Amino acid sequence: MEKIREQFSGLRIARRSTRMEDPTYLLDIDVSRGEGSHLVAASHSNKSIGVYDRETLSLLWEYSSHPELLSGVRFAHEHAYMLFSACSDGTVKCWDTRSASSEAARLFCGYPSNTFISFDVNCNDLIVCAGTEKVHEDVFMVFWDARGGTNSVPFSESPLGAYSESHSDDITKICFQPGQPNLVITGSTDGLVNVFDLNQDNEDDALISTCNSGSSVSFVGWSGEYFQQVYCLTHDEGFSWWDLAQLDTEEPVTLLKIPDAREAASLGKTELNYLIGGLYHEKSDHLFVLGGTSTGSLHLLGCGTDGLSPVGTLQGGHSAVVRSFYWNMADDSLLTGGEDAQLLLWKHGAVEKAPGKKTSMKMASSVHQRVRAHQNRFKRKKK
Repeated sequence: MEKIREQFSGLRIARRSTRMEDPTYLLDIDVSRGEGSHLVAASHSNKSIGVYDRETLSLLWEYSSHPELLSGVRFAHEHAYMLFSACSDGTVKCWDTRSASSEAARLFCGYPSNTFISFDVNCNDLIVCAGTEKVHEDVFMVFWDARGGTNSVPFSESPLGAYSESHSDDITKICFQPGQPNLVITGSTDGLVNVFDLNQDNEDDALISTCNSGSSVSFVGWSGEYFQQVYCLTHDEGFSWWDLAQLDTEEPVTLLKIPDAREAASLGKTELNYLIGGLYHEKSDHLFVLGGTSTGSLHLLGCGTDGLSPVGTLQGGHSAVVRSFYWNMADDSLLTGGEDAQLLLWKHGAVEKAPGKKTSMKMASSVHQRVRAHQNRFKRKKK
């Protein structure tokens, strides 16, 4: 933990993006993977996707053919040039970043009335899964074969199928397990965090476990050795953490449950206004949560069974709420994007060579945060 504390505290701004001057902010960030990869993708609140050079943060090109709101960006794991995005118009698009074309290379179409607000691509790039808002009484997890190429309409893919019984409200987050392509977790405004094994024949058999966070889920992730733990953040800044390895034992499954991290983080006089997301640091075998303040400061918190503990604070970067981050464990650099329309690259001991920080360019948020109370912290699927 001390090494992580030193690394985080030593981060300094290496680059700032010279982004547009209109009221646009960055919602989600991902980076290309593999040897020689050098791209960063960011979804913007104006329904566009910016592709940046990872070192200079210069904007290389922009995809702006999304008619509705974006719900994230993901690079493929094994093909550094493939970039996926999901849209509330009921489509997931795959972009070929080697091409200058403004049109998507492939289009994954959902069922009628689908409004996608979350998605992910599994670790071997074979499956794309998107989650929907609740329409009437329907909530779907929709699946496609990411390899495609079997339909009569070129470049357009129909779903393999869908799950529709495991959540009762909007599916806000989907996250595949980093090591096993058949395992995926979902979070919803119904308060549930579900774990599925897609190798099973039907939805009922696929549902391995259901954990109840007690509130509307905003973020989910995997942690621990062999990724046998799952955790979530909630829209009212709560944190829950479970160990799936304890499902068939007498040991408690819940490792930690905090209703409000703002009150439990023990930051002293320093304030914490919100949580951004979590990160499992494989090198150190530690789970961390990143939070921030309305003025752009960042707080890294370590997670233990005894609670959340402060690790370090970064200041002087953003001037408004930070919405997304990516921690590159290869060189321990950090990318952050916020409501001040900036993308920042932080490196250990760096000296900034770009213009100073911008003021907030925040406009009315397109993200509806529904907070609901639920009982039963955890229920195990009955065999």
